[in-house]
Amino acid sequence: MYELKTKETDSSVIECIENIEGLKKRQDAYTLLDIFTETTGYEAKMWGPSIIGFGAYHYKYESGHEGDAPLVGFSPRKAKISLYFAPGDTKREGWLKDLGKHTTGKACVYINKVADIDVGILKSLITQSVKFLRETYPKD
Repeated sequence: MYELKTKETDSSVIECIENIEGLKKRQDAYTLLDIFTETTGYEAKMWGPSIIGFGAYHYKYESGHEGDAPLVGFSPRKAKISLYFAPGDTKREGWLKDLGKHTTGKACVYINKVADIDVGILKSLITQSVKFLRETYPKD
């Protein structure tokens, strides 16, 4: 049976951030930690070795695949910072056009640094993502 690699862990968020190479990337990680914590109201938790997630939801697809994931999160990776928002939310694209310098993948938004983006738009993306996931996957 398939087992999810990205699970909530007891690892320290602060320790993860402190182990980031480069002072500027570390400062950006602390800035994002503050933004995500303030915007969601959730305590940051480690998901796997490198994703800092906020809140959680349980999903179940029509295929029967199910699991748990953070509502939103970020990962301060070496090359770029990955921002995690709700996959499948059609409203995301509207916000992204005003976010600032970024690229996108299937479920991630990649930024080089916080200074490249509009923090107000980031907060709107976080809020919308949490709202979308709470509506799509209500707690039983």
